[in-house]
Amino acid sequence: MKEGERDMGVSNLVTIALRIVTAAILALFTVLPAQAQQNGQYSMQEIVDAGHGFFGSTSGGLAKVVERAFESYGLPNGYILGQEGSGAFVAGLTYGEGTLNTKNAGQHSVFWQGPSLGLDWGGQGSRTMMLVYNLPDVNSLYERYGGVSGSAYVIAGVGMQVNVNRDVVLVPIRTGVGARLGINAGYLKLTREPTWNPF
Repeated sequence: MKEGERDMGVSNLVTIALRIVTAAILALFTVLPAQAQQNGQYSMQEIVDAGHGFFGSTSGGLAKVVERAFESYGLPNGYILGQEGSGAFVAGLTYGEGTLNTKNAGQHSVFWQGPSLGLDWGGQGSRTMMLVYNLPDVNSLYERYGGVSGSAYVIAGVGMQVNVNRDVVLVPIRTGVGARLGINAGYLKLTREPTWNPF
């Protein structure tokens, strides 16, 4: 084989190898978002868009709070949009209602109630978005989730806290009116129907 033919053969092999590597990389970038879609997960942009539409003009710090949640917990496979009211004088109560949104199981009504106890006083009304992580099915949502509100991350009037029940994690993001100061520990009980019983 002549030297020119050998160089041409090597050049063809390199070109073919580059095409295979390029195709593999493109396939990877196509498959990863598709897998997230198949797993029913939401991207950060989808959550921020839903939050801006829900919170409106009061959502100045929303993107930063959502980014913090995504850095800590990854992609949620559901989110709840709703409203809640809470009040406390040492002991407190929270009541709320909203809609769970999922990609694989549609929308479902959800209500939440919960007691708290701590160095805490005041009251507030909030619009609330709860990011839901590791939810295996809709029925698994309706449980009690423990949390500490004093560990909340707050920026530009938007606050985030974390509530956990086994592997399922709720990250409520709130913005609202009112005044409430202090630290408290408690839980949220999520139910299919409204109830006044927070326990």
